[in-house]
Amino acid sequence: MEIDEEKIDNAVLALLWLTLHDGDRAWKSFDWAVMDRLNQKGLIANPAGKAKSVVLSDEGLRRSEELFRALFTRST
Repeated sequence: MEIDEEKIDNAVLALLWLTLHDGDRAWKSFDWAVMDRLNQKGLIANPAGKAKSVVLSDEGLRRSEELFRALFTRST
């Protein structure tokens, strides 16, 4: 089975939107490899460190909400 890391990255970014607090922070309890890729793409701040949350960039905030709505909401 070949894993599509882009789809995984998109799903994790969408789930980060679900856990947003303080405007632009989200809990970082996801796979470290995914978090590193999101950081390399400029969507989140460096996830390494003692903080239990990570800061999303403006682009990361926009994309995370967009992906959350696309992946996890129902059409009415």
